[in-house]
Amino acid sequence: MRLHDIGPAPGATRPRKRLGRGPGSGSGKTAGRGHKGQKSRSGYSRAWYFEGGQMPLVRRVPKRGFRNPFRQEYAEVNVARLGVFEAGTEVTPELLAERGILKRSETRRVKLLGSGELAVALRVQVHAASAGARAKVEAAGGSLEILGS
Repeated sequence: MRLHDIGPAPGATRPRKRLGRGPGSGSGKTAGRGHKGQKSRSGYSRAWYFEGGQMPLVRRVPKRGFRNPFRQEYAEVNVARLGVFEAGTEVTPELLAERGILKRSETRRVKLLGSGELAVALRVQVHAASAGARAKVEAAGGSLEILGS
């Protein structure tokens, strides 16, 4: 078998219907478009939202809310999750992703939240942190650095 021998399965294709070729063809005169009306004219195309004159769904459904195009998404990490690191470790978003604490460090910024306790002194680098998280890291003898974007 060669590439040029491959074709559609028997019966899978049909010849195109030749419209408007006289009464003997079975689809002459109006060519299957019926008589008169908007859909019988050349150049007719219906708008995607048209529902036959009924009020379209896009106009029936209320519009609400606002999507801020400048919104910053943060991956949230609680202070309690940092207990797995040894004292003195420099904790970065890349290290958090490597240890499986974060799922997508490369696409999102990281915010440290203050839930839980921290017993080891760490040098933490994140994009944002709550006041409680900062207090707990510093109370454990560590430091917190806020990264730029």
